[in-house]
Amino acid sequence: MNNFIVRTITAIIFVAVIVASFLRAETMILLFALVSGMTIWEFTRLVNDRPRVTVNRMITTITGVYLFFAMAGFCSELAPSGVFIPYLISIIYLMVAELYLKHEDPIHDWAYTMMSQLYIALPFSLLNALAFHLTPENEVVYDPVLPLCMFVFLWINDAGAYICGSLLGKHKLFPRISPGKSWEGSIGGGILVMLVAASIPYLLEQISLLTPDFSFLAPHFSSLQWAGLGLVIVVFGTWGDLIESLFKRTLGIKDSGNVLPGHGGMLDRFDSSLLAIPAAAVYIYTLLYI
Repeated sequence: MNNFIVRTITAIIFVAVIVASFLRAETMILLFALVSGMTIWEFTRLVNDRPRVTVNRMITTITGVYLFFAMAGFCSELAPSGVFIPYLISIIYLMVAELYLKHEDPIHDWAYTMMSQLYIALPFSLLNALAFHLTPENEVVYDPVLPLCMFVFLWINDAGAYICGSLLGKHKLFPRISPGKSWEGSIGGGILVMLVAASIPYLLEQISLLTPDFSFLAPHFSSLQWAGLGLVIVVFGTWGDLIESLFKRTLGIKDSGNVLPGHGGMLDRFDSSLLAIPAAAVYIYTLLYI
């Protein structure tokens, strides 16, 4: 019971912090730059515990955080495309440095270093591509609807999958990696998310009527397009969860860390979003430009 209370309190605070951070662009950028850095730091700690792996944790983490800030500056048009040059130089340095460090297995070092950027830094940085939009007047504005909805959909999917799985779950989704997940739970969570997603245009319209001075600048998708976004987030979020479970099973650990009481580490909390964010970005920009 005590663990349940701790998990509940942590979850409430976690959700409140995430939601509140999206109220302003500055808080969103600062929070997720911090999240990105903490997640990479946690990842590099875990892989450095493996035999013959010696990733430069400090420079790898700083490089990933810089990518987030660079993407924020570029997407908000506060920085030119040249802002990515220091990031590329850092990647080159991390590759070339292995020539001089004389580590036992530089291939593992390169692989895990690049994985931290591809698996963690890049997805978090793409939050900026969801949050900043170009208006018909060619003005870049910040709008939290899309990135916030993505997290809400993931949370709804988790809750729906847990409830449906507990009540109806009989067929294991991926018993080799995550024995607790069932097809019934996954389908139930997905249907719930799609229903909520389809209602987003109506909800935004009602909020705009209640607060006429506040307008949503996110792309005006139809209910069907929103439902499609919900489905994409559910599918890729589930894969993201399973990938992190496979990662932990390979390392022989239960939790990636203990920074969040009752919920484990940063990878444990953001595992679904690490695949859902880039998938959502691809889906949204496909709708916008095709």
